[in-house]
Amino acid sequence: MFGIVRPCTHRLTESLRVEWMAHLCGLCLALRADHGQFARVVTNYDGLIVSVLTEAQTGLVDGGRRTAGPCPLRQMRTAPVAQGEGARLAAAVSLVLASAKVRDHVADRDGLLARRPVAAAARRVARSWDRAGARTGRALGFDTAVLVDAVDRQTGIETLAGPGTPLLAVTEPTETATAAAFAHTAVLAGRPGNAEPLAEAGRLFGRLAHLLDAVEDREADAASGAWNPLAATGTSLTEARRLADDALHGIRLALRDAEFANGRLVHMLLAHELRTSVDRAFGTTTCAHGTPGPVPGNPYGNGGGNPYGNGGGNPYGGGNPYGNGGGNPYGGGTGHPGGPAGPGGPGGPGGFGGPGGFGGPGGPGGMPPQFGGEGPQRPKPRGFLAGCAAFTWLFCTCQICCAKEYEGPWSRKKRRGACRDADGCDCPCDCCGCDC
Repeated sequence: MFGIVRPCTHRLTESLRVEWMAHLCGLCLALRADHGQFARVVTNYDGLIVSVLTEAQTGLVDGGRRTAGPCPLRQMRTAPVAQGEGARLAAAVSLVLASAKVRDHVADRDGLLARRPVAAAARRVARSWDRAGARTGRALGFDTAVLVDAVDRQTGIETLAGPGTPLLAVTEPTETATAAAFAHTAVLAGRPGNAEPLAEAGRLFGRLAHLLDAVEDREADAASGAWNPLAATGTSLTEARRLADDALHGIRLALRDAEFANGRLVHMLLAHELRTSVDRAFGTTTCAHGTPGPVPGNPYGNGGGNPYGNGGGNPYGGGNPYGNGGGNPYGGGTGHPGGPAGPGGPGGPGGFGGPGGFGGPGGPGGMPPQFGGEGPQRPKPRGFLAGCAAFTWLFCTCQICCAKEYEGPWSRKKRRGACRDADGCDCPCDCCGCDC
């Protein structure tokens, strides 16, 4: 599964969770029905938004749901899944954009794709996905050529981009592609008046998708020497965050101008969850199930929850009754508990670099920079085919659905299972105080 809108199911009400899963499973099954089993590897969280938008405008119509059989990702349970034109459009868009991703990996010679026979096979897969997406698009009145053209232009724009190039010039092809897909949901739903605001929402969503992908991959791209929009154009994280926040605001305004029969799930995904995605990418998320970050409103003001504010958790501040360690029974010299090479001390058992300690034999991570190490090493992303193999394993072993934590098949970032602990959670996240 890939995509920037990955809602934590703890934040969804039971009814919204069921709806979201219905569209996710509907996209997966639409890919299988129209394009075969292998096409299901392009199932993604962002693609299902096209299906969600279509149904939000029409409301739940007769035949909009069917009961699907048992699936490993649903713990072998049946479930209602979305079907119809929205799910098929989502499948067509996902195929074409996944094809573009394959070609991009081939051009970058990532992993196994650096080998000519593997690259040739990947190109054939990409071409077949292009044709399949175009077939489904034509049946729905949607010309996927606009997506293919946007992808083809992307390579040329990236080649010419350099320091001083506006970042929005680099994101423009992605914006154009997502705007076309969002706008066509209004055509399918019979609400032509929604085409313009949804095109604007899609354009800004595409901008965010490109921005957040660049932010999340910045360090990995720098380590591998891969092209990154932020590094290539010299754009700072501060400017990227400003553009992201502007896009979030614009999406909310665009959604206000559109008419929905039932827009609850759209609002949750594109107003609330998209904000969470931005916070997660920039390391400012406050969800208890996400990556810890600065907590706005922390009464202690030190970002770490330390009530003493001195950064070390010392209740005595500078007035340590043991002074400089002379009277501290644990502050002795080398070999003493807490001292260098002593139990719990740097280099000692359980201490930094010691046996069982952080960075030591049997311990987690690498030595922190302040101790002369490089810190925990982030695993390198997998290439396309290796990622597909990893996805198949995760899919067949139900980890994508049920695991407490698993490694993303392509990015190798830590992920939570989609249905893990979905019920009876006491998550303190506050996502219902909406002012929009």
